[in-house]
Amino acid sequence: MAGARALLRHCPLLLPQDRRGTAYEGFVTAQGRDFHIRILLPVDFQLKNARIECSWRLKKILHGYRHILKQRLHSCPDLVSFMVELKTVLEIALKNTQDLHIPRPPEYYSCLVRDLEILGWNKVAYVDTGLTTVKLKAEDSCGRQHLITLKLNAKYPTEPPDCLVDFPVPFAVSWMPQNSLIDIYNQFLAALESLKEFWDALDEIDGKTWVLEPENPTRSATTRRIAIGNNVSVNVEVDPRHPNMLPECYFLGADHAVNPLRTKLNNNMHLWDPEISLLQNLRELLEIDFPSRAVLEKSDFAKDCGICYAYRLDGSAPDQVCDDPRCGQPFHQACLYEWLQGLPTSRQSFNVIFGECPYCNKVRKSQEWE
Repeated sequence: MAGARALLRHCPLLLPQDRRGTAYEGFVTAQGRDFHIRILLPVDFQLKNARIECSWRLKKILHGYRHILKQRLHSCPDLVSFMVELKTVLEIALKNTQDLHIPRPPEYYSCLVRDLEILGWNKVAYVDTGLTTVKLKAEDSCGRQHLITLKLNAKYPTEPPDCLVDFPVPFAVSWMPQNSLIDIYNQFLAALESLKEFWDALDEIDGKTWVLEPENPTRSATTRRIAIGNNVSVNVEVDPRHPNMLPECYFLGADHAVNPLRTKLNNNMHLWDPEISLLQNLRELLEIDFPSRAVLEKSDFAKDCGICYAYRLDGSAPDQVCDDPRCGQPFHQACLYEWLQGLPTSRQSFNVIFGECPYCNKVRKSQEWE
């Protein structure tokens, strides 16, 4: 209910179209204009698998921002957060669309070219033909490549450009009329270094363990689902501002497999050492060795769903497992929920449905959303 109220507060013209809250239709408002939009969520409410349908006018305005919106869909925790991000991007897009019709004074071009020359053309990844969009590239101290996209308006350098980055935290530019692209670039470099330990921690996880999700993580992604064993995994969410602290951990798998892991985590939590890496801490607290990429293949953990017989469903891997140790069949949450709904013997309490496993007949439950 709190989420519905928050959505109503930010987007009062966007209304739910079904009781489950998986379809929304209405209007998103920016700069006093209303744009028709329809949002379809999967039954597990994973934003990364949402489908967005909009009017041709809105589609045209957001055309150059599709990759940014896709990143936001993957990184936003809920629909309210995404709609706030969408409205922000739409405001920027509308402002830049309007700016295209404002003739730039000669000083705009001379100032921009001068800034680029001082910065160095080797740091420029892209410039559009109208000299309104610039992409700059940078390398952090660990050799990771990064991009910053600058959308310049007609009043540059009196007003700063809009800056778009693939960061897990907001990137706010400090700007004064006498500043230039060099100042933004230096602030970008400083922000990269402030996130060094966060990316170090996730790069170690990506390089030394089998990450089941996300399949192709962006630099803004803060979660990793790490394989522990057959149909057993842990989802960790790392705080980008405090990457050396204990992350939020959520275990996925059958109860008999994950309950001992939860117990070890709770009992050993006090042993967390911020001086050693996040991955090493997880190993010691859980008293396990994560499956090695050098020894095992991802297929050893990537088991197909027992209902749809596929591993990926709308981009998601199976995240439910039968609790019977003799069965242990994995399922997608959406598949299991739909299966249980179709059984005449199933019973439902609010958004939780109870019914028999399609393989061993053990009674298990599934939630319509987490």
